[in-house]
Amino acid sequence: MLFGLFITLGVAVLSVALRSYQSSVSQKVGAFGILTASFLAIYYITGNWVLGLLSALSWLFLPWLEILTRIRALRLPREKTLRPKSPPSAEVFPTLDEITAQIESEGFVHVSDAGWDWEDYKQFFRLFYKEADRAQATICLNEQHDLSFYYLRISSRAQEGTVWTTWNYPLSYGLKLTPQFRINRQRPDQSFWQLYHSHKAFLRDNAVETNVIDPLDEDQIQQEIENDLRDQIAHNIKTGVLMQTAGGEIKYSWRGMIYLWCQFLLDLVRL
Repeated sequence: MLFGLFITLGVAVLSVALRSYQSSVSQKVGAFGILTASFLAIYYITGNWVLGLLSALSWLFLPWLEILTRIRALRLPREKTLRPKSPPSAEVFPTLDEITAQIESEGFVHVSDAGWDWEDYKQFFRLFYKEADRAQATICLNEQHDLSFYYLRISSRAQEGTVWTTWNYPLSYGLKLTPQFRINRQRPDQSFWQLYHSHKAFLRDNAVETNVIDPLDEDQIQQEIENDLRDQIAHNIKTGVLMQTAGGEIKYSWRGMIYLWCQFLLDLVRL
């Protein structure tokens, strides 16, 4: 029993240490180690390997606690109209000015601040544009209840409608993207400089000529984001991930909640 305790603690401590590194390989090994530690803990206590296996697999079903409580009750408007919005306070987003400076140092121009609020759900967008590259950059802040996170996005809109996008979205993305989006997903810890050069390589690899992309003005940039949001909601209603309520709002369907869980499992493999 004591031997099993030390083995379990050793695996658990090593797994947490591996998860603290930014290496994709170490994080995958760390995630597997946490499952292994859960198995060992129950196995050494009960002597039953079936119960140990169930204990390890229970981690895979943990997201259903949030899905069946917060996500199931979530209601959002079908139309998301962006409005001018003041930037969040330094307490809410302390690195906003620093990231803004990084983006501007790469030749992007700060175009506007916009966003929308719905009950306790808020989104803030700081929009940038670099005419020489025909590229949009966005700082996106999402706030809901006690959870808030930000991510960076760089997009190039080809004339045929394809949107080539590089981002470092840190969580499982909760909606299906429309068919015209092509995503180059990077790690959340990457700087804007790394994202920008990854985006340029992404365009080169797909033979996208930026000099033939039409330039956009401030109003067009904001309008394109609104169109993206509108098309995405319509696409997810069509595919059954979202459904419309009697009051005209939208919510996740049961198919959508299963989709969210599958996204979590995919992220667990990708980590």
